[in-house]
Amino acid sequence: MTTEQLPVEVAPAEPQITQAETNAGVARATGVVALGNITSRILGLAREIVLTNLFGASRAVDAFNVAIIVPKALYDLLIGGHVNSALVPVLSEVVARDGRAALWRLVSVLCSLVAVGLALVVLLIELAAPQIVQVVGGGFDAPTLALATDLLRLTAPALIFLGLFAVLSGTLYALREFTWPAFAVTVFNGSIVVLSLLLAPPLTVQPVVTGPGLTIHWQISRPAEGIVAVTIGWLVGSLAQLALQLPGLRGARVGFTLRWRHPAIRQIALLYAPVMFSLILDTLVIRTFSYNLASQTGEGSIGYMTWATTLIQFPQGLVATAISIAILPTLARQAALVNIQGDQAFKDTLGLGLRLAITLILPAMVGLFVLATPIVALLFQHGAFTAGDTTITALALRLYLVGLPFAAVDLLLVYAFYARQDTLTPALIGLFSLIVYMAVAAALFPRAGLFSLMIADSVKHVVHALLSAYWLARRLGGLGEQRLLLTVAKASLAAGALGAAAALAEAALSVRLDATTLAHELALVLASGGAGAAAFLIAAAALRLEELRWLAGLIARRLRAG
Repeated sequence: MTTEQLPVEVAPAEPQITQAETNAGVARATGVVALGNITSRILGLAREIVLTNLFGASRAVDAFNVAIIVPKALYDLLIGGHVNSALVPVLSEVVARDGRAALWRLVSVLCSLVAVGLALVVLLIELAAPQIVQVVGGGFDAPTLALATDLLRLTAPALIFLGLFAVLSGTLYALREFTWPAFAVTVFNGSIVVLSLLLAPPLTVQPVVTGPGLTIHWQISRPAEGIVAVTIGWLVGSLAQLALQLPGLRGARVGFTLRWRHPAIRQIALLYAPVMFSLILDTLVIRTFSYNLASQTGEGSIGYMTWATTLIQFPQGLVATAISIAILPTLARQAALVNIQGDQAFKDTLGLGLRLAITLILPAMVGLFVLATPIVALLFQHGAFTAGDTTITALALRLYLVGLPFAAVDLLLVYAFYARQDTLTPALIGLFSLIVYMAVAAALFPRAGLFSLMIADSVKHVVHALLSAYWLARRLGGLGEQRLLLTVAKASLAAGALGAAAALAEAALSVRLDATTLAHELALVLASGGAGAAAFLIAAAALRLEELRWLAGLIARRLRAG
């Protein structure tokens, strides 16, 4: 008796690539993501400048902030956390094992679910907008509450566009296409800037009578309702960044479907559950705890935290975030094929990311640490921001910087867990490290005041990174011959040379330059930073810091090829 076998659809095997080609691809992707981060942050700063210049510190801006915080919070909680923790690993596994046709089927289900689910959420927001605004901005007067309600109804539909963008950008990451997602936030911020400038109403001049002598003052302002221009920019920007992803999906077969019972949906939900728990804990507990302690240390304390955090986010975003996003899809594919290829490719790719992060984050940390005061003065010490404010902000920044290298390495380790579709372990480690944070902050607060929060934050990153490294190494049976300690030693010595040169240059130039002028402040930072950068490159060359030489060679080859 013979048995007929039914035909089985087999996904076409992807061409095998060497680890050297993988490394080069990761480096190129890192450069693209880093460039996107730079442009988005610059336009984000321009967005805030435009907003403050058009409307100042007014009730219109308060109403706008309330109107965008609701869709932003819902996006972060319901969709945003899915992308790197669940969507990219699962989509990468599907495309690696089953091919693109299976990927398009899953993406169709995800887009349909997101569109329908968020449409219902938007409908609820539209109906309950007055009650939502009352909860978020209950201290506002009646006109501001009414304006915020109207603005919320304008911004709410953006939640659908943001959700679909998350799915499509995650799909492109899974396909290792980074350009379109990298510049999405740039387009978003650019849309807000352009439309705000184009649609904002002109200034009005109104007489205001004050005082017992009936003195007339002329008040120059814009109508509060003019903030609608910024709100339209926010809505259009969310749609524009979604549309930007479409060129990268040419040839995709994605459509609306009601067949939502896909096995990967449950897999994504299970992966995201621990991440959502962590986000809720961070938003409702840790942020409240930190702001409560900071508010007890005097006026401006939360501002000092915010300004220091803003500065530290630049190296974190340009190095750790860029490398992590670039490396995640490759790690996810290698993890999906571990039964075929083994763990070595995964270890080598992760090792490359860790070495690159160490090589780049240590000099950034040392440079910011040494030049914290002149950098803060250059950026903020104008108008009502005094030299005393600069001193406090610089010290807060330095205390945060102690934990920066650990935070950078830790982000890659967390993404390595995500690539192996394990979100529970990072969530548990995160829970323990948050307990450590609260304990350290509470213990140091009576003596250190505000700065106890920065010290506790650095301790939290150290604990999280060490625990992540320990558990990941156990899962992988060690990281193999990745030369991490050698890279740390060489990069530390080169960063030390940077710090010494920058400190000497800053000390020599500060006595010759008038620190009260913007041009001299800029010259001081650029000259001191340039001296430090030159010392770092010389020391790196003398120490044969291989990762830096490899990056320089890759850039040179790209320039020659271009």
